[in-house]
Amino acid sequence: MRLLSKQELALVLITAVWGSTFLVVHIAVQYSGPWFFVGMRFLAAGLISVVIFARILPGLRCKEVGAGAAIGVMIFLGYGLQTVGLQTVNSSTSAFITAFYVPLVPILQWIVFRKPPRLLTWVGVALAFVGLILVADPTSLGFSFGPGEIATLVSTLPIAAEIILISVFAGKVNLGRVTVVQLLVAGTLGMVTMPVVGEQLPAFSWVWLVCALALGAASCIIQLTMNWAQKSVSPTRATIIYAGEPVWAGIVGRIAGDRLPAIAILGAAFIVAGAVVSELNPRAREAEEADRARPE
Repeated sequence: MRLLSKQELALVLITAVWGSTFLVVHIAVQYSGPWFFVGMRFLAAGLISVVIFARILPGLRCKEVGAGAAIGVMIFLGYGLQTVGLQTVNSSTSAFITAFYVPLVPILQWIVFRKPPRLLTWVGVALAFVGLILVADPTSLGFSFGPGEIATLVSTLPIAAEIILISVFAGKVNLGRVTVVQLLVAGTLGMVTMPVVGEQLPAFSWVWLVCALALGAASCIIQLTMNWAQKSVSPTRATIIYAGEPVWAGIVGRIAGDRLPAIAILGAAFIVAGAVVSELNPRAREAEEADRARPE
């Protein structure tokens, strides 16, 4: 068994950071409305990215604005709905439900690109779906999927769409400039949504301010690390690493006091298994090993 490369180790570390953000958001929305916090989080991330990519911004093209805006809308919808859910759903449950986006990606690719999913993808979707049912606790008098759980589940659609859009535009636009646009668009849309849904400005609190700034910085670090590491790490291997995100969220949530019932923990395991299985590709792995074995 080979050791992790420095790129793979970097992805493991940012996945751990990513998993911890669920608890931070869950805490922040106790002091702030969800859309205000989404706006603050991504505007902070956008402004940090402006500083990082200031030298290349003058070359911004219309195509990059369009690509960044499209991805930004998906970020706004995905993280916005997820944040709405975190008002009533604990961080561990939210993270495991959100993991449903992994097997969902190939389904959307089938719809968009007419590329049918592999058998293992369908197996992964089935496992993840069973996991969602178990997280909802069918042993209770009724399914416990309330508005928060439903909002979180719906958020997986735009999150999956975001991944597809990134792959569509990859190599065609400057990643730095697109990153700036997508973060600023997501943040601006979060603020604009407030009056539409009747959300009021929250009273000042160091909690939501520090959380927004911390997550803004984390979003930049995560995005930059992914862009760097995935130049040498295959998408399949990277996605399997990302599938550990809800596990990290569950660990952090457990430390913070989250107590999932046994059946929900079983469901969480099914969701993670579905995420991993849907990305397995034995033939690609065999081809990769054959290439390594071939003499120079």
